[in-house]
Amino acid sequence: MEPNEALGIAAQVAVTLAGFAGIVVVFLPESVHQWSRVDRFRLRLLLSNSIFPLAYSLFGMLLLTIKPAPDSIWQWCSAFAAVFQVPFAIASFRMSRRFSPDEFKGVSKILFYSQFAIGISTLLLQLYNVAVLNRFWPFFAAIFVHLMGAMLQFVRLVLPWQPVIK
Repeated sequence: MEPNEALGIAAQVAVTLAGFAGIVVVFLPESVHQWSRVDRFRLRLLLSNSIFPLAYSLFGMLLLTIKPAPDSIWQWCSAFAAVFQVPFAIASFRMSRRFSPDEFKGVSKILFYSQFAIGISTLLLQLYNVAVLNRFWPFFAAIFVHLMGAMLQFVRLVLPWQPVIK
């Protein structure tokens, strides 16, 4: 698959996931302002993890329109992604630390922290791509990780955690 095709498909998936977020907001019985802080945080993660891949894909497509394509195209794309990933990671981590133990009760800590670790690894991969690799796949890995995170948050919003009754 060529990079332009992969970026186009990723952009379509990102828009679809953002649309699903809108559907969740509209069809849930209570207003977003009545949601728990954790659910609003999940919605923010869902939207961010949808919008970032869209922005990354569009930026990559923009650079691919330059003829001839710059030799350092994937370094530029990874740098673009890293510029957004750093503040997103910091803000997400800070927000998650503000939840009380009771609020964090319905959140799978293993899932949350493993997703955070994968995100940090992807950020480091972007920096390595900027400094050394200049390949498409590390840049696309950032898109992939964001989209997987968006899908996870969508499922968590639609199928909320229920304690197991014994």
